[in-house]
Amino acid sequence: MNGTNVPPASQPWSNKTVVITGGTSGTGFRAAQRFLDRGANVVVNGRSPERGQAALDALREHSSRVALSIADCADHTQASRLVEESAAAFGGIDVLVSAGASGKGDPKPFADMSPDEVRDGVMTRFLARMYPVHAAIPLLRARPGSCVVMLTTDAARHATTGETMIGAYAAGIIQTTKTLARELSRDQVRVNAVAMTLTAGTRSWDRIFATESFEKHLFEKAISRFPFGKAPDADDVANAIVFLASPEAAQITGQTVSVNGGLSFGGW
Repeated sequence: MNGTNVPPASQPWSNKTVVITGGTSGTGFRAAQRFLDRGANVVVNGRSPERGQAALDALREHSSRVALSIADCADHTQASRLVEESAAAFGGIDVLVSAGASGKGDPKPFADMSPDEVRDGVMTRFLARMYPVHAAIPLLRARPGSCVVMLTTDAARHATTGETMIGAYAAGIIQTTKTLARELSRDQVRVNAVAMTLTAGTRSWDRIFATESFEKHLFEKAISRFPFGKAPDADDVANAIVFLASPEAAQITGQTVSVNGGLSFGGW
């Protein structure tokens, strides 16, 4: 892991440190670019050393104030190490964006899922986002005004064929966001979430449309129903993440903001 110098005090995010799990691709990577452009220190996390190094090299074109930590956040020990390394690199944590997930547990009718698939989804879609938050709470409490932004999916809010368990995991994140925001409010720590739908410019998008599958047919139907004629992309989600982490959102906590291009108006 490589730390760098802090930014000049004239920048609005000067001396603020943002940790982004799942920050080596997709929405997490786009959010990292935006935080760096605003003057923050940024630590990005992923599971693959190769993808991580490629992301780090690309982000250094925006700023030298970026570091990389390789960890699987579905393992609490590794998530704790990520938090420790991030704090050591830049002296603390002001924002945690918990966006990491392994990609397991993709859409599939519940009756067709094996017990192992149900269990694995809990690890990769729920605990992989909870463990970094749990590990970071002492550091966030040490910095009043700090915040958490978690990623989830609109499947928690709207019944979607093939997403019975995905919706259940996502609903857990939304409820955790509300309750944890209440618990941490006494410490002046905010907690919010961004709910995604099918999102262009992500590895999930590329994987879904690469081959014929249940997922591909499900989401082709969804694309035809976006009111604005196209799906949101990774930049749209990243913009929401950065806003919720910013001082402009200082009075927003316990909320989940959907970035879905209007797809969920009436369900689909």
